[in-house]
Amino acid sequence: MSFKTDIFPLIASRAVKRVQLAAVEAGFVHNNLVLLADKDHLDALDALLAPGEATFLRQAAAHDVSSFSFPRAEGVLFVRILKSEKDPYIALEDARLAGNELLGELRRYKIETLGIQNLCAENRVLAFAEGLALGSYQFLKYFTKASEKALQEIRISADSASPADITEANALLEAVFLTRDLVNEPHSHFNSIQLGDAVALAAKEYGFEAEIMGKEKIEALKMGGLLAVNRASQIPPRFCVLEWNPKGAKNSKPVVLVGKGVVYDTGGLSIKPSEAMDYMKCDMAGAATVIGALAVAAKTNLPVHIIGLIPVTDNKIGENALAPGDIITMGSGKTVEVVNTDAEGRIILADALHYAKKYEPSLAFDIATLTGSAVRALGTQAICYMGTAPKGVKNNLEESGFATYERLVELPLWKEFGDELKSNIADFKNLGSSNAGMITAGKFLENFVDYPWLHLDIAGPAFLRNANGYRTKDGTGVGVRLLYNFLKKQYLQ
Repeated sequence: MSFKTDIFPLIASRAVKRVQLAAVEAGFVHNNLVLLADKDHLDALDALLAPGEATFLRQAAAHDVSSFSFPRAEGVLFVRILKSEKDPYIALEDARLAGNELLGELRRYKIETLGIQNLCAENRVLAFAEGLALGSYQFLKYFTKASEKALQEIRISADSASPADITEANALLEAVFLTRDLVNEPHSHFNSIQLGDAVALAAKEYGFEAEIMGKEKIEALKMGGLLAVNRASQIPPRFCVLEWNPKGAKNSKPVVLVGKGVVYDTGGLSIKPSEAMDYMKCDMAGAATVIGALAVAAKTNLPVHIIGLIPVTDNKIGENALAPGDIITMGSGKTVEVVNTDAEGRIILADALHYAKKYEPSLAFDIATLTGSAVRALGTQAICYMGTAPKGVKNNLEESGFATYERLVELPLWKEFGDELKSNIADFKNLGSSNAGMITAGKFLENFVDYPWLHLDIAGPAFLRNANGYRTKDGTGVGVRLLYNFLKKQYLQ
């Protein structure tokens, strides 16, 4: 049987003009301008405000007003007073949120190009611009009449951010937007084949290598987990191998990123309730994060050798569907009793993690919207993580989590959690008890690694029912900024 599909456009909402940051000369003048100030340095505003404006601003600032707009004939002058904050990570996040909050006013004034000037003792212009740009994201591909946000360009002077910093920020923004686009694609237009196509197109666009394996190759590799989950589907699985291997890489052995690529999850025969199924197009957010991470690494010529592995399938219902109680043989040769077909993500990840052994990785991550338990434990504000990597690696990852405000909470991989996976008829089960399900999922995956490894359960922050600041509704692109920051910290500092 042959399968034909339209090639997935790399940037799904290509019609939307993505906001770009632009470097300009120091001391530039712009008609529509944001001045970033702090309470202790309001005198710096005097030369840029009319006397009446300055008086009004001081009186209002004394009562903790922090947001001002001064419409003028030539444009609008915005002033944002950023609060002093001892914690540098919270200070940056406050600036991102302040940038996002400005979007409503920019849209009201239909401002397309905006300048930002720093008057604070501490320069937070780039963070402010990042929040403004990330919050401006829109996915408008399927509207017949879409209402686009006007903002197209943010101009930053060289004394606030170097051209290199701005180039890097734009690459990150583009990668996050790509990741969000992929997650937001409906399953009706984005099946397993199309996800494979998207990987191939991203590789061509950004300059990394990609091999897209079809079902026959997957069968030859004996990936019994991926094949079992795919059994009820009319669309064959894919296994995608991405690689960024620059000259002069700082790591002698690669970092491997494994992303869960379940393009739609019904739960299989252990079917989900309808209210838990309507957003299951997002179950490939881990795969999208890996694509975004490879894209920004290649775009910035990051000197780190990275391998991306993405097992791709849907989890459907049909006469050939995997059934609770079935035994499957994984690519590693280990046997698994499937007690719940809705715990399918760990099954396909396990095959990919076993495949990763061929690279002898210095470090591996798997990134997945894996468990509802992670959401119930930590909500949408944190990534649940665990693994066998050294403490220094974990410290760097957590620091990167605070720096990007994609924060992580480590959970233990104690032996007792693995005891819940014991099976009477196979090597182990794919599901433990109803308690601490995010940890028993990690313990399941631990059986398939023999290298330093970290498991990131992004089920909470990857897809939001309501916007949270610059984290837009639906796909957030979580993990891309985190992993990029971590790789720089781990290998370049």
